[in-house]
Amino acid sequence: MVDVSAKPYTCREATASGFIRLAAATLRLIQENGIAKGDVLAVARIAGIQAAKKTWELIPLCHQLPLSRVTLDFAFTSAGVRIEATATTTAQTGVEMEALTAVTVAALTIYDMCKAVDSSMLVEDVKLDFKTKSSVSSSKLAER
Repeated sequence: MVDVSAKPYTCREATASGFIRLAAATLRLIQENGIAKGDVLAVARIAGIQAAKKTWELIPLCHQLPLSRVTLDFAFTSAGVRIEATATTTAQTGVEMEALTAVTVAALTIYDMCKAVDSSMLVEDVKLDFKTKSSVSSSKLAER
């Protein structure tokens, strides 16, 4: 694990995205809430948030971070569902892994919930889209 103890606390944000390719019939079932296991995107959103919070337990040598915010958004296309996750923290290291983990687990959750009706699903294009870092005011550090 990298020693970050000498690094300053900074506000950090990272956004990652991915895509799950689905059959047209599966897309319709998701949109119509017709998947037997329930509301696919609601469950995928919760799974992604939960995964971001547990990234440090899943990825060896990853720091445990105090997450301020994790959001997941989904967009339907004719070929599947685009997933975007944003994670925010004030810490000594970034939140890229948390955003990437959120997207991946959300995609895997969609896969799991739909596997009974679609054997052609494909998770693809998981990537970090951007990350930011900005200084923290001394008053914010005092709150810690």
